[in-house]
Amino acid sequence: MSRIATTFAALKKQGRKALIPFITAGDPHPAMAVPLMHALVAGGADVIELGVPFSDPMADGPVIQRASERALAQGVSLRQVLDFVIEFRKTNSATPVVLMGYANPIEAMGAERFADVAKAAGVDGVLVVDYPPEEARGLVALLDARGLDTIFLLSPTTRDARLEQVGKLGRGYLYYVSLKGVTGAGNIDTVDVAKRVNHIKKFTTLPVGVGFGIRDAESAKRVAQVADAVVIGSRLVQEIIDAGNDAPARLQALLAGIRAAMDEKAV
Repeated sequence: MSRIATTFAALKKQGRKALIPFITAGDPHPAMAVPLMHALVAGGADVIELGVPFSDPMADGPVIQRASERALAQGVSLRQVLDFVIEFRKTNSATPVVLMGYANPIEAMGAERFADVAKAAGVDGVLVVDYPPEEARGLVALLDARGLDTIFLLSPTTRDARLEQVGKLGRGYLYYVSLKGVTGAGNIDTVDVAKRVNHIKKFTTLPVGVGFGIRDAESAKRVAQVADAVVIGSRLVQEIIDAGNDAPARLQALLAGIRAAMDEKAV
């Protein structure tokens, strides 16, 4: 059983939902990447989504786009992101780490070499935004052979035929994008999300996480009532920039508040 599956199984026994924060690796500075990862864990993260900086994103809103630009300007590459995971694993062998990014850096490294290096680094899962299921079978096979999970995105417009494909190919958990837009945009409609999550579960036994539009403890709490996991990114990335050198402490405090709200029992 993968670290991701083990984490979700343990949370289910506890009657809790997973908190999955996203940060862009190497922003605001490469030296802060690993301390920020540890701060996320201290704040209550169950899984970390670590963004691989990319120059031409299609799903990221302006906050995360600028984070990628800052990291790229400092020379952060896929290889260095994997080095961050190696460093993180020296003192944390339990928290799953998912690399989230785009196909080009993987293709440039070579998919098989990437799978080998990611496994050796201690990565647990990979989410590639621009690999649709029709084009991802080769990568899924490579990652499966190394015990790594391939995680797929689903959207409000995903049709049942695609849900069926993703239900078969997905590993670890599925990531439902709650909005027709980019990260950091709009307000989340929890009633609609609940309907969509219930529909997605007809096609999979995997946990379903929900992201996009979750900005604070209250929205996270509402989503946790209808999904298996809450994914939050843009709000955290903005907090890192606003906090400067205090980013690890500020990030931990922000996430701890979100974690506490998610764990509150309904009255």
